[in-house]
Amino acid sequence: MLSGAGLIQGVVRFLQLSEERCLIDGTIDGLEPGPHGLHVHTLGDLTRDCFSCGEHYNPFGKQHGGPGDSERHVGDLGNVVAGPDGRASFRLEDSQLKVWDVIGRSLVVDSGEDDLGRGGQPLSKLTGNSGDRLACGIIARSAGLFQNPKRICACDGVTLWEERDRPIAGKRRSKINPETPAAHL
Repeated sequence: MLSGAGLIQGVVRFLQLSEERCLIDGTIDGLEPGPHGLHVHTLGDLTRDCFSCGEHYNPFGKQHGGPGDSERHVGDLGNVVAGPDGRASFRLEDSQLKVWDVIGRSLVVDSGEDDLGRGGQPLSKLTGNSGDRLACGIIARSAGLFQNPKRICACDGVTLWEERDRPIAGKRRSKINPETPAAHL
């Protein structure tokens, strides 16, 4: 679960599909419309909000890059794009990230677009020049696929898996509302 300044909050799931494929599936609300950098950071430390998460997860000492690049930090996941309503819903596949290596680390969404190391700015090869850290959360182990009964809010009965296509609050949020379709992976 991600949270940050203001109304930014979200849920992101990591699922190791095979040794070479990790699925990153999430929804983040409250963002400014447009692209936002998404990175796994080294530390799962939120004592000073997102400022204590450390640098991008980079066990091989490489320069910053994009998700399809061989020269990149393992934690470089590229950009997620928020629509006019401030919601970024995404499903990414990554060949370098391994779930067992990132449990206990953090996930951070940034204020601006990640230039994927190609921007020519002083921070391009370090961070992707993607701006301030807006929201973050610690990556934790959970149950198996579709086996997580945790609720986003105990009052509405919506599970982590069902929340993706539902608003954060209001009458369309309820699990029992027939107008709200079930979420599918």
